[in-house]
Amino acid sequence: MKDIKTTNTLLLIIIIPLVFYLLKLLSFIFIPLVFSMFIALLFLPLMRWMSKRKIPKTLSILLVVLIIIGVLFVASELIQLSSKEILVSKNSFLEKAEVKISKLILGFEQFFHIEESRKEMAIAQYFKDNNLIKNFGSTLDFLKNTISMILMTMFFTILWLAESVNFQKVLNSTILKQKHASIKVFMKVENELITFIKVKFFVSLFTGIGIGLACYFFGVSFPIFWGLFAFLINFIQMVGSFISVILLAVFAFVELDPSSTLFFFILSITLVQVLFGGILEPIFMGKSFSINIITILVMLMLWGFIWGIPGLIMSIPITVFVKILLEQYPKTRFIAQLMS
Repeated sequence: MKDIKTTNTLLLIIIIPLVFYLLKLLSFIFIPLVFSMFIALLFLPLMRWMSKRKIPKTLSILLVVLIIIGVLFVASELIQLSSKEILVSKNSFLEKAEVKISKLILGFEQFFHIEESRKEMAIAQYFKDNNLIKNFGSTLDFLKNTISMILMTMFFTILWLAESVNFQKVLNSTILKQKHASIKVFMKVENELITFIKVKFFVSLFTGIGIGLACYFFGVSFPIFWGLFAFLINFIQMVGSFISVILLAVFAFVELDPSSTLFFFILSITLVQVLFGGILEPIFMGKSFSINIITILVMLMLWGFIWGIPGLIMSIPITVFVKILLEQYPKTRFIAQLMS
């Protein structure tokens, strides 16, 4: 028995890194697959509601697809508005940035007694023709990858909603052998993930609106862009709010004079993040979503390393799913308790 236990432990140590390696290697499949699973879970209550009213499944799936397309259309319109806003005032912003950064560098050089070594600012150098061509090529690659990911996610979402892949049956046949246990786990996963996604969406939405309004009232350029940026990056748990505040504070330093206006602007965007992310989000999440900070940071680093930005966004829902599964077995229940 001891030999069997030792063998199983060694196999587990070998298999776990192999699984993570495969997840990283086949990320182009697993990222849209996992994304689509979360999207399908979000629309399952609507699908059940339409099923009770005897609406054909084909029509129900078509309605869900139209809703997703509508959301993507609104997002694309917002991106176009923000990009037009940036292109219109790009030159004036670059001039302001060059003046402010040159003053800042000059102050550092005088303080540390360093001679000026560069006549041309790096920010202006960045927008030279050669660099623009390189950046344009990388942007095209990014757009192609994004479009392919969106199409694959839509395809997998339709499969989940059409029950071509039944998540509850997969649980029953692989991890949980008892039908009652698999249904119970599936319902718990569904409820907690739907709660998380809904709360995170609305918290991120109001955070983005608050950040955009703060930029508008304080005269900071590109309020639509910064509101959209704050909305999107807020889906990265804990880290996103810090990134948006720091980047926007640096940007405001270029736009605004270093006076009380800059101070109150930074204070206002910090209060927006604290109000929605630090106070309202934990209240709406409730006690069901209980994962400690260390677990969140570890999972952010792990899934960020494996899948990049999509991994950072999906790290917490994946952690919730893993935690629920660990709670089902007496031998792994203590791990779930450590995560709480």
